[in-house]
Amino acid sequence: MFNCEYENDYRKAFPFWDKLTDSDRELLCRYTVHKNYPRGMNIHGGDGECTGAIVVKSGCVRAYMLSEEGREITLYRLYPGDICMLSASCVIKAITFDVMVDADTDCDCFILNGKTFSEVAERNLYVKNFALETAVGRFSDVMWVMQQILFMSFDRRLAIFLTDELAKNDGDTVKLTNEQIAKYMGSAREVVSRMMKYFTTEGIVERTRDGVKILDKAKLRSLT
Repeated sequence: MFNCEYENDYRKAFPFWDKLTDSDRELLCRYTVHKNYPRGMNIHGGDGECTGAIVVKSGCVRAYMLSEEGREITLYRLYPGDICMLSASCVIKAITFDVMVDADTDCDCFILNGKTFSEVAERNLYVKNFALETAVGRFSDVMWVMQQILFMSFDRRLAIFLTDELAKNDGDTVKLTNEQIAKYMGSAREVVSRMMKYFTTEGIVERTRDGVKILDKAKLRSLT
């Protein structure tokens, strides 16, 4: 019997796992590569290739778009147990735009071969539905980012960003520099610095060695 070292992780990540035949489970395991990525390393994008489904085991990865001028717009970040399907254009043919995926921290990922995943999805409706639902969820994240960029004032965008970041961590500090915040928000560091200075004068935040300390959470939320 084929021994799959990814069995436990895939059972948690893929709700369709028990709906697969033994041969398909073996196939997905056989065509999976376990990779370690240092912070900042590119995982997918830039060459037009179908990397496949990226399953995050540990750490954080960032999906973003890159303009011709080199400006980055962060679309979403993925954490342990999350799956990126926008890197699998050979699975979902409607993906025609180039998404970059980088390691946002040191991370472990399972890279499931796109063509193999596509083959299994073609003969298993549960797999195909999962791929489409996951992609739709990510498209929703992308549209939320675009909505903020196109229609929201920057003070509101920054307040939403800081509130969301605070919710991911314990404590009252967002451990990011202005440059990192600008990269995640698809803005310029100078714009972030000016708005952060305004938030400081309003008593909402203060800069510390660790990052941005939130002094008045209620006032920050009121801006969102």
